[in-house]
Parts: sequence; C-alpha cells; structure tokens
Amino acid sequence: MIRKRYQEAKTGFQLLKSIDADKYLKRIGLGKEDHHFWKQVGKALLCTYTLFGVAWLYNETSPLGWWTLKPRPKEERELAHLYERREFPYPGDAEAMEEFIAKGGMIGTTIGPKGIIETDKDSYNYQKEMQNKKFDQEAMKLWLRMRNEVISELQEKGYDVE
Repeated sequence: MIRKRYQEAKTGFQLLKSIDADKYLKRIGLGKEDHHFWKQVGKALLCTYTLFGVAWLYNETSPLGWWTLKPRPKEERELAHLYERREFPYPGDAEAMEEFIAKGGMIGTTIGPKGIIETDKDSYNYQKEMQNKKFDQEAMKLWLRMRNEVISELQEKGYDVE
C-alpha cells in the first residue's frame, strides 16, 4: 500500500508565518546586518535636507536679497532695498484672481518703491493706451517718410530746403 503525503495548503495567517522575510530582505540588502548602514544613510539624508531647508528659508527671508551665483552690479545692490518681491495669487483661488485682475493683473501695473502697487489705470485702458502709442509711432514714421520724399523731390528740382 502506497501512502501519498499531501501538503496542507496554507492560507491567511499561516501563510504569512511560513514566509521567511529575512531571507528575502537579506538578498536585497535590507537584512539585520544592514541596519547600521541604512541608519547612517537616513541620518545623512536628514542632515542634508535640513541644510537645504535652512538655506531655502534663509533665501526667502534673507536681508541680503535673492541669492545668485553671479555678483550683482553696484547699482542693483544700492537699489535692491527699494523693491520687494511681488506676490501673485494662486491660480485656483478665484476670488484672489478676480481681485488681482481687477487691479490690473500683470498688464498695466507698475511696482513703485517699497513694493507699492500703483494702479492708476486698469488693464483695458492700458491696452488702449499701448495701441494709441503704437498708432502714434506709425503715424510719425509715415509723416517723416513723406516729409523726406517731398524734401528730396524739391531738392531734385533745385530748391534749397533744409
């Protein structure tokens, strides 16, 4: 008589207990003997990120102004205290965006000393003013071209025009 041995199927908690996790963790470098190494790596990452965070915080609130790798010219250093960084609203904040656009948004706003926003004109008037300025420039170019043509024609005919 031949006896067959059947292996009992393990499920749930029995299956979890039967898996040797240390064997698999050791293969990928996470065994018990590697704990000291990973602890040192964690400390190094913590210190590095702390230093970057402190540098970033100092950069944001620095009395020296924005850090750059290039040296700033003397004129810029002398005038840096007059201007502050401009805060723009978060795009998802509808109320702040409406207020920002009503004040002129990026078009038509001028930033004066100490970050005071001078909104003497709204964005529509600013665009209209820019169009008028372009129109005046084109009209001046056309006028000068026509004037020069008339002067050259008169000089060809023999008139002394200055």
